[in-house]
Amino acid sequence: MRKGNESLYENHPYLKEVLVWDKKQNKLKNLFSLLNKIRSQKYDAVINCHRFASSGFLTAFSGAKYKVGYKQNPFSFLFSKSVNHVIGDGRHETFRYNQLIENITDKTIAKPKLYPTPIDSESVKDFKKQIYVSIAPSSVWYTKQLPKQKWIELINKLSDKTIYLLGASNDLKLCEDIKMNSSNKNIRILAGQLSFLQSCALMRDAEMNYVNDSAPLHLASAINAPVTAYFCSTIPAFGFGPLSDNSKIIEVKNLDCRPCGLHGWNACPKKHFKCGNDISHELH
Repeated sequence: MRKGNESLYENHPYLKEVLVWDKKQNKLKNLFSLLNKIRSQKYDAVINCHRFASSGFLTAFSGAKYKVGYKQNPFSFLFSKSVNHVIGDGRHETFRYNQLIENITDKTIAKPKLYPTPIDSESVKDFKKQIYVSIAPSSVWYTKQLPKQKWIELINKLSDKTIYLLGASNDLKLCEDIKMNSSNKNIRILAGQLSFLQSCALMRDAEMNYVNDSAPLHLASAINAPVTAYFCSTIPAFGFGPLSDNSKIIEVKNLDCRPCGLHGWNACPKKHFKCGNDISHELH
């Protein structure tokens, strides 16, 4: 996996080892080093859940007896088996993942799962002394991120709640702006202070977690935490919606320009961003 995200799988009970590709420096050298390590393990099977050339290269030349991935991968012609990856048919990505292994296991689709440790839970226990909600206001893509003013509106509606603002260290400015312009005085910024699994441990016991169509949504799904997901330029039919038992999707429907892309944009192509600006908060 990409360097920087490996902490997600610390102490995972079903993983023996996590292999990391450092793309930030010596990208190609590190890719070949990773391939050599994979080949040295002499795996029986390699299952590739990505459609990118880099992962296809690692899979194709892994030396594994059985190699499977998606037909859209440039190296799929070297796989033992490939399946078609279809986005937009309303089925979740977990269904598409299971297609890769159903001939090894069965057709039962499993939900993703992460395992915060007791140490992770201990590190956030002081934040749980009252009822609280968490909000992860940021996204890599502008058009997948609920506008700042809309987060402020939501927080003002949650005037009696303790609120934790989550995210990475580079989300700190956004969180500070939201806090400064909100009328709710029970806000604490935790952006940049918690690891992935510590964030999971906190989200797990929240009354509600409010997120974009972004990574915190999937963290909530992986721990079955309550979640309200805002979809702006993207749509749940792509297959990346929430899987928690207690989940809600909020979106602006019947916009002829939506969706405008699979991953989002740095700016609204139509320059009005109605899919974000016209969001209406539903708290019940």
